[in-house]
Amino acid sequence: MSTARRRTPLTVRELHEYVGGELLGSPDATVTGVASFEQAGPDDLAFLTSERHLKSPQTVTIGALLVGRRLVDCPCPQIVVDNPAYAFARAAQQFFARPTRVRGIAEGVTRGDGVTIGADVSIWPGVTLGDRVSIGARVTLYPGVFIGDDSVIGDDSLLYPNVVIREGCRLGARVIVHSGSVIGSDGFGYVQYQGRHQKIPQLGGVVIEDDVELGANVAVDRATFGDTVIKRGSKIDNLVQIAHNVVVGEHNILVAQVGIAGSTTLGRYVMVGGQAGLADHLQIGDQVMIAAKSGVTRSLEPNQIVSGAPVMPHTTFLKAQAVIPQLPELRQRVRELEERLAALEQATKPATKPRKSRRK
Repeated sequence: MSTARRRTPLTVRELHEYVGGELLGSPDATVTGVASFEQAGPDDLAFLTSERHLKSPQTVTIGALLVGRRLVDCPCPQIVVDNPAYAFARAAQQFFARPTRVRGIAEGVTRGDGVTIGADVSIWPGVTLGDRVSIGARVTLYPGVFIGDDSVIGDDSLLYPNVVIREGCRLGARVIVHSGSVIGSDGFGYVQYQGRHQKIPQLGGVVIEDDVELGANVAVDRATFGDTVIKRGSKIDNLVQIAHNVVVGEHNILVAQVGIAGSTTLGRYVMVGGQAGLADHLQIGDQVMIAAKSGVTRSLEPNQIVSGAPVMPHTTFLKAQAVIPQLPELRQRVRELEERLAALEQATKPATKPRKSRRK
């Protein structure tokens, strides 16, 4: 079954005009939905990135298929493009995503003083806007959204139910924040004195630049001073913790349950796998890839892949992992070799001659 349906059928010719590439098959064939390759039917658009998923091309009954190269004997229309997954994502967004319906401002909205709101917004009941809040054009705020004093939400941004934007935070244009996320919570800063923990006031803010998306239940702490920054184009999965004064560079990918400690800076195009942890005050270079469950305790130079805890080059980590199952056997072999060596040393040890007693 398709995940999305159009009321009006879309021809393969129209798809081809939008995504480009080479069209094979009938340009007048139509699709009304999008689906995965495994679930697609005769009215669906799907994509294929690897032919290992394709057992019998002759039996494919998909409405239209985006592929990386021609499929011989495949009866369905094909559009051959360099990157089928990317073309599918663009087509699905263009033709099948449900358009946002402008709702205006509901009666059940709580507004402070000096609030400014742009045109064509959709603000649902139960939204709270603090003093001097600025909301851009075409912003959607679902029920339960809280936006604190002096915060700014840029044009075309979308905040799902129960998102909290604390005071003094700034979101750019086209930012998406999923339910339960908190932006601008206090950074975890304390001074220990005589066995007690004195809270350090967190006086900074949070800046989230254009085209950032935050998953559900993400926590982005405000800075102690200055700003915690997530730069443009970065995508952050569910349950990620970003501590005070962290800088996440442009077009980063942070997968679920990543934790980044305070004042660490990530460069551009960094990818961090799920459940990885980064210590504080580190510098992570551009295009670094950090594998899942890694423990990063040192700064990393650009353009490398690391794994493990503590991290090491990924190739070294793979070699170490391959050795681990052999450790019991290797330990036993070392014991045997030690015993053999001790026996050889004993056998080759020269015999000591008894001393002759001297006569006085």
